Amino acid sequence: MKFSHVRLLVSNVRECFIFYRDILGLEVLYGNEDTPFAEFKTGDIHIALEPPMASEPIAAFRNKNEFSALDQVALIFRVDDVDATYDRLKSREVEFVKEPHDTLEWNMRVAYFRDPAGNLIEINQGI
Repeated sequence: MKFSHVRLLVSNVRECFIFYRDILGLEVLYGNEDTPFAEFKTGDIHIALEPPMASEPIAAFRNKNEFSALDQVALIFRVDDVDATYDRLKSREVEFVKEPHDTLEWNMRVAYFRDPAGNLIEINQGI
């Protein structure tokens, strides 16, 4: 696994995009003021912006393994093979929030799980 970027889950993507681009002066790798997802170059580790992954925070309280509108950060790890990594982690009793699937809008294969503190973690590979 290679730690590739931190994704900030924010409800005000546009405002944060302008802050990171115009105030901090970070180089934009993806997105603009009107896209729901953006990514900035910060050296080897990138910063990404995205809206919270659930629109119903009440549902998140009912099931701690569901994506939560309360998440503010996601740790992202790029892997060579999402399915093989998923199988390896499952064999170590990692409980996944979402099993491997393709996200065509990002051209990525992804899976999600949480650490023992509840932090959202994504593993991904390009497709």
